[in-house]
Amino acid sequence: MVRDPERAPEGVPVRRGDYDDPASLREAFDGAARLLLISSPELDSARRIKQHLAAVAAAEDVGVGVGAIVFTSFLGADTVATGMTEAYHATEQAILDSGLPYTLLRHPFYSDAFVPQISGGEITSSTQGRGLNTAFRSDLAEAAANVLTGDGHWGQAYDFTGPLWSYPEVAAALEVTYREVQDAGPGPMSWISAQVRAGALERQTPDLERVLGRPARTVISHALEQSQVL
Repeated sequence: MVRDPERAPEGVPVRRGDYDDPASLREAFDGAARLLLISSPELDSARRIKQHLAAVAAAEDVGVGVGAIVFTSFLGADTVATGMTEAYHATEQAILDSGLPYTLLRHPFYSDAFVPQISGGEITSSTQGRGLNTAFRSDLAEAAANVLTGDGHWGQAYDFTGPLWSYPEVAAALEVTYREVQDAGPGPMSWISAQVRAGALERQTPDLERVLGRPARTVISHALEQSQVL
């Protein structure tokens, strides 16, 4: 499903659908045996909730015929209904209320956005050496594909976490200096760093490895591969 079919690569079958156009969602979902609902990139919670609920409503329309729904949610959405998890929580509740067979894939933060960068021969962070349970998008995408094409996942809610890592560990693996710094100032990354320092990203579950059927990719191995390329 894409908003602009003309931008799709030649030969790739697509259907037009837009979160802000409920009628287009019903047409796009028509006859789908299994639907993967990926969270909207919208940052405003109220609008994001409206978009997600429109998608769930389209999916549960008996005339559309969607057989089951898989939703990419976020860790903690089952218990926290405020802040960044507000829209995920509302969407999970709507899916549960829909009566459709479902699987909830609660994602951690993405490793792709956290891979340490070496600058001046050192790695810096304001995490006080605490662990991060991030996972790479590629592993999460593979897990979603396994759920969509496999059996035994309906009615499940998976809390995906990647292998725990820390910035000092990556620095040691790359044989560079690690230095603790102060947060740059108010903003998303400062908030996340504060969460890391509080240990909020150290939770571990076996769900991602179990659904993948293999260990998830580690940030340390990725950093070592990138250092060899450079």
